[in-house]
Amino acid sequence: MELQLIFGFSILGLLFAWYLTKDVLKKDTGNDKMREISDAIKSGAEAFMNRQNKTILYLAIALAAFIYILYALVRTPTEHDPTSPAQLAMWTAISFMFGALSSIAAGYMGMWVSIRSNIRTAAAAMKDMNGALQTALRGGAVSGFFVVAMSLLGVAGLFFLAQSFQVTEDVTKIPLLIVGYGFGASFVALFAQLGGGIYTKAADVGADLVGKVEAGIPEDDPRNPAVIADLVGDNVGDCAGRGADLFESTAAENIGAMILAAGLYNTNEMLFVNENLSLLGVLLFPLVARAFGILASIIGVMVVRTNDTEDPMKALNRGFYVTSSIVAIGFFVASKWLLGIYYFNFFLSGIVGILTSLAFVYITQYYTEYRYRPVKSIAESSQTGSATNIISGIAIGLESTGLPALVIAFGIITTYFLGNSSELENGGLFGTAVATMGMLGSAAYILAMDTFGPITDNAGGIIEMSQQPEEVRVKTDRLDAVGNTTKALTKGYAVGSAALAAFLLFGAYLDEVKLYLPNFDGQINLNKPEVFVGALLGAMLVLLFSSFAIKAVGKAAYSIINNVRDQFRSNPGIMLGTSKPDYGQCVDIATKQSLKEMVVPGLLIVVMTLGVGLVFRWLYYFNGGETNVNAANGAEVVGGYLMVGTIVGILFALFLNNSGGAWDNAKKYIETGAFGGKKSEPHKASVVGDTVGDPFKDTAGPSLHILIKLLSTLTLVLAPLFI
Repeated sequence: MELQLIFGFSILGLLFAWYLTKDVLKKDTGNDKMREISDAIKSGAEAFMNRQNKTILYLAIALAAFIYILYALVRTPTEHDPTSPAQLAMWTAISFMFGALSSIAAGYMGMWVSIRSNIRTAAAAMKDMNGALQTALRGGAVSGFFVVAMSLLGVAGLFFLAQSFQVTEDVTKIPLLIVGYGFGASFVALFAQLGGGIYTKAADVGADLVGKVEAGIPEDDPRNPAVIADLVGDNVGDCAGRGADLFESTAAENIGAMILAAGLYNTNEMLFVNENLSLLGVLLFPLVARAFGILASIIGVMVVRTNDTEDPMKALNRGFYVTSSIVAIGFFVASKWLLGIYYFNFFLSGIVGILTSLAFVYITQYYTEYRYRPVKSIAESSQTGSATNIISGIAIGLESTGLPALVIAFGIITTYFLGNSSELENGGLFGTAVATMGMLGSAAYILAMDTFGPITDNAGGIIEMSQQPEEVRVKTDRLDAVGNTTKALTKGYAVGSAALAAFLLFGAYLDEVKLYLPNFDGQINLNKPEVFVGALLGAMLVLLFSSFAIKAVGKAAYSIINNVRDQFRSNPGIMLGTSKPDYGQCVDIATKQSLKEMVVPGLLIVVMTLGVGLVFRWLYYFNGGETNVNAANGAEVVGGYLMVGTIVGILFALFLNNSGGAWDNAKKYIETGAFGGKKSEPHKASVVGDTVGDPFKDTAGPSLHILIKLLSTLTLVLAPLFI
């Protein structure tokens, strides 16, 4: 019954995505000039995605083969393995590849729809605001429903296959066999976000610094050779990258919650049996709860509508509130049905997760919208130059980590307490897992709002470049401003869910180590020198990765800036409007540079994690192994590495995302005519600050919260090798 419901709601989500696709594609595509610009964006985005996906696929195949060899030939089998070494190796490698392929498909689907929704949103804006808003949101929702439905289908499908083929006699160990699915999704998501993030920000920085600062031309001016590359970047970074990102979020958290559910059932088996609660019901509860989120998001998307006088953000917020309310009802039904008399505390944990997501949305909005003090202070500092703008932006970014950290602390402590108070032994971690499910219950709607941003950004660019009337540009500017806010909100939401998920996945990692090492007490002792060093390396990884990601944008932007300057110099007719720039040169440069630069930071995580675990495993046995009670084994050292790396990664991701978003909207605030400047003419200092923030908020920051979950899923997959 539980699996049928999960499959049923997942198929419903895919059917609704198909309906939305048909609904969007039948809309008007404007005039020939608009279609010419849209086609250029479409061809550039598809060319990049095809090349990027081939690169990622080769890396994934190589890593899958490496995982199989490690499991089948290098690792020493134990009596605690869920199945034979050959089957364990095969299932881990296959689930990894399945997760990788699903993540690639999820990212591509998000981009495919967005590059076809942008021109339809632009054409709708020529008529009324409601049509443009609904077109952009429904175009974004296709990605949201496809991602969430595919994630649930993938996890539930692998579980069903493993159960049907009776790969292991103990059903509670099936999540350990399919944990590679989450790792494969995270692996692809990191490269998709890195590649797309480097592309979009290199093009954006190049277009802004040469176009706005040096040439003094407006944003999206058709005379700028980098403008098409910039518009392409919105799709491959914010749509494809975020689609793969949220796909891996939902996949990894689903499997982590199932591992904890298995541990909860094993610990409290007699209590569950006495209440006639089935093993499958407890094990699949996280998936069932998430499945109700699909229905909630369908209703949320369909209720969104506005008019020409209402702020479009209010309409989107209404949809989010409706979605969250129905998610809460779904949690009540799922917990009452599958957890019996123990349901109430876990239902409350789900509510805390929903409230935590709302808190993150509002906090991110406060620090990144120009209606509030933080962004206004950055805009004001632009009057005294670039240096004070950058100082102010960094300070606001650092400040913005405070409130989210308190919300995370409240969420973890409250849900852990609720779980522990449920009369079930070891219910604390499961309470936090349920809260994570609550946060992700509205994931389909959240991703719709996120993809709404680049669709409206592209629509504004198409209107500007095709020289449509000013009143149309006013509408697309309003939608673009809302899109900037929704993109920032979804990044805050993603970091918040990553924080709770990291705690649940850390608990799943400890549970897995206990299965292989029954004498392990589940404690990570930072007082042991090996564990302390592992923790130090975890923190260092976050900073080193961020450095690589930001430098990658700088290198790619350097090439684009020089190309734009060369085109302006060699072809004076571009600035006079008598000849067209060669947009393809910047698109090609951005593609080649981003694919080249994404490999090193992505592989750094895998190589370093594997190295830390294997080196300290060797040192453990070299120092006497189990006979030396003061020594730390490889799994314990990796636990410290994971724990501290996660904490530093969460805080640093918040800093990068919020500072970059604040810089961006400070520039937009000045463009409204604030501080006595001309409307749509920002201070050059604010443009410089925005370009500094670009790699922060769209490359390093989003990649970091994927890194957090990649570390968690990677350690889950590799844990047996470190023991």
